[in-house]
Amino acid sequence: MLTRRHIIQNAGAGFGSLALQSLLGGEGLLTSSNPMAARVPHFAPKAKSVIFLFMYGGPSHVDLFDPKPALAKYHGRPIPVWKKEDAFMGGKTKNVAMQSPYRFAKHGQAGIDMAEVYPNLARHADDLCVIRSMHAESNNHGPALFQMNSGFIQAGRPSMGSWVTYGLGSESENLPAFVVLLDKLGAPVNGAMNWSNGFMPAAYQGVPFRSSGEPIAYLTPPKNVSASQQRARLDLLKQWNTEYAEANPVESSLAARISSYELAYRMQMSATECTDLSREPECVRRMYGLDHPTTAHFGRNCLLARRLVERGVRFVQVYSGGNEGPKAWDAHDDLKRNHDLHCAETDGPIAALLDDLKLSGMLDSTLVVWGGEFGRSPVAENGKGRDHHPKGFTMWMAGGGIKGGQIHGATDEFGYAAIENRVSVPDLHATILHQLGLDHERLTYRFQSRDFRLTDVSGDVVRELLA
Repeated sequence: MLTRRHIIQNAGAGFGSLALQSLLGGEGLLTSSNPMAARVPHFAPKAKSVIFLFMYGGPSHVDLFDPKPALAKYHGRPIPVWKKEDAFMGGKTKNVAMQSPYRFAKHGQAGIDMAEVYPNLARHADDLCVIRSMHAESNNHGPALFQMNSGFIQAGRPSMGSWVTYGLGSESENLPAFVVLLDKLGAPVNGAMNWSNGFMPAAYQGVPFRSSGEPIAYLTPPKNVSASQQRARLDLLKQWNTEYAEANPVESSLAARISSYELAYRMQMSATECTDLSREPECVRRMYGLDHPTTAHFGRNCLLARRLVERGVRFVQVYSGGNEGPKAWDAHDDLKRNHDLHCAETDGPIAALLDDLKLSGMLDSTLVVWGGEFGRSPVAENGKGRDHHPKGFTMWMAGGGIKGGQIHGATDEFGYAAIENRVSVPDLHATILHQLGLDHERLTYRFQSRDFRLTDVSGDVVRELLA
């Protein structure tokens, strides 16, 4: 005799444990039978979706987008602004200025400074809004990742992708609204907590996709279960859950579970089709660098990000750098060797993504964000590396109603601290939400008798960035 538990267990095997964990999660209550139903924004949006290119580990602002001649002048000597307590690697980082190993040139009509290691991205200088005055609260990867992803330096808050999908729902009936694409070397520090739903219902959690093979582990149904059998099991589950929900209206999570089972069922076909990059013309695959081992993985993820937003996915986070140390943008030992590698991996694919979005007209409605959890120190670590540095660093945005071809803000002459038109992480988050038609002060979620928001109790839209 088939029991309810037996049906759930066998249906779950078909959807995949990871798919169900991401889409169904725990026992959080939902107030709608379809938590991902598209919702009306607070005001007319400029963007419909976000692609966040996350350079995990801390790309160096003074070596990529914020040249500092003073570092060459002071090379090998102390700089007056440095404080010993700024060092994360206290025994290895000294107050000794280190000049950049890269040449800079001005690009585009605005004359945006970019290092030689990003030659393809330089073609898009007039699309970029380069924010040189970012600052964050922690110089430790874990808390800094939490802040950049969730607005708070401690675990437990919903990530930005979760807030976006909570506020707007999904435009896709067959794919998750929030997708995460990881580096080939693995997840960053904190793992899945970086794309957690926090205290929100589990339906808003980010779903990690693979860029090749099965998009989600165990998504393919067992070979001994036919489509008709699986459909019958789902229908029976729905009947049982509906009957129980009607008898127990307080347990509204059951309605959400029905929707999530149905989404997982539809994903078996749609997710596989979406990640099948062989459907793209060969010239497009070459443009993204899929034919070269250095760029192939990140290029696949950038192309997949385009295909996801094309199909209505709201928020896609693409990680460059995995695990720890030199496998990420964490250039403690040798800045040049580290950034030579990671810039080579990302330069062509990012430029291709921007080219592709522009050609299709999607850049107008897709907000592209580039950056890491912090920058790197203007002084040397071990002679040729750079330490973590949150007091001043660079990020950029393009598309989605952002005014390209501009530099916003500035750090001091050494790149030590943001001093002009400073932009905090809550400011950045407020601006991203604004472009999606969401007022960051009105987008709240009540938890433990308090109304929480992504920007907590601060944050202002940086209107100078807007077109």
